[in-house]
Amino acid sequence: MFGPFERMVAFRYLRARRKEGFVSVIAGFSFAGIMLGVATLIIVMSVMNGFRSELLGRILGVNGHLAVYGLAGQGIRDYRAMAQRIRALEGVTYAIPMVEGQVMATARGVNQGALVHGVESADLRARPIFADNIRFGDLANFEGPDVAVIGERLAQKMGLSVGDPITLISPKGQATVFGSVPRVRAYKVAAIFKVGMSEYDATYVFIPMAAAQVFFSMPDAVSQIDIGLTDADLTGRVAPQVNKMIGPSLSVYDWRHANSSFFNAVQVERNVMFLILTLIILVAAFNIVSGLIMLVKDKGRDIAIMRTMGASRGAVLRIFLMAGASIGVVGTAAGVLLGLVFCANIEHIRRFIESLSGADLFAAEIYFLSKLPAEVDPGEVVSVVLMALGLSLAATIYPAWRAARLDPVEALRYE
Repeated sequence: MFGPFERMVAFRYLRARRKEGFVSVIAGFSFAGIMLGVATLIIVMSVMNGFRSELLGRILGVNGHLAVYGLAGQGIRDYRAMAQRIRALEGVTYAIPMVEGQVMATARGVNQGALVHGVESADLRARPIFADNIRFGDLANFEGPDVAVIGERLAQKMGLSVGDPITLISPKGQATVFGSVPRVRAYKVAAIFKVGMSEYDATYVFIPMAAAQVFFSMPDAVSQIDIGLTDADLTGRVAPQVNKMIGPSLSVYDWRHANSSFFNAVQVERNVMFLILTLIILVAAFNIVSGLIMLVKDKGRDIAIMRTMGASRGAVLRIFLMAGASIGVVGTAAGVLLGLVFCANIEHIRRFIESLSGADLFAAEIYFLSKLPAEVDPGEVVSVVLMALGLSLAATIYPAWRAARLDPVEALRYE
């Protein structure tokens, strides 16, 4: 498509000379704009993908895809048989009965709201997100009426280690002749976990099922049954089957309803960031237009001489198309490389910047995660590349057409 003559002239025009230095400066800014725009777009989209994926994985890993609750806060009595029937459904990986309740945890003079989960020892060991992330202690010690497993951030806040006592206070007191008295019970820390999500590491406490039933006065009953699926997309198919199985006295909640506002907000923010960052590439494309128009104006005499020596309008058109498109192609390639390298080392870069500035750039309490995630989607990278190349090529069309339409006689007359 492009002959040796067009390539030679196009690249010659892009090289800086003292007389055309300003044109080359504009070309340099256009290149830098496209490179930074493409790199920033890839980085931001990858971080948003990683953020959503990490949150989804941890939320579903901790809470399950579905949960069965009793209506009006009533407990589930025949939970063992019901859990066994639910496990037999296709696509279900686990169905774990659980006693759940809000408490006040206190230790060493520090008070902290916590969410207690009473589970069987075997069920807790079967949850990879907890079993594979034990930082201190051992889940083998999760037996007996007075043991607890807590999150790392809760342990750090209270200064607890394995073997230390933690006291749980339930707001639902027991009735006495003197009125309602809160339930208070001390437990020994058997293990400390870290799932990497601040909310769970700072508030979750696990105690054995029998101990939780006694503490929350739920003999032979549980508050819910957590259900895990092989794929989150199966939620819509499995939920009706579970709902038909449990009867009218219980209800089913799925992760989409429980966390819909949160994930919708993440998706909206992702789309808005994509539109805003696309403007960087658009501005760089306008720089290509202005640079090429100035180049055409500056090279009017050269264009006229080439036309009189036999160069066709098509050859002139291809020269300026190549001059502009090369900025876009090289800038896009450099941006993709920069973006991918940044994403691959984003956590190291974050720590380096934090060590220089002394500021916490990714506070776990605000962003829920303990490290900055990045997940590159090849399809999105291809879309960004095609968009950048398309805008760059579109930006060269008008200046190239104007150069091709230049009348050599008029150009030479006014030189």
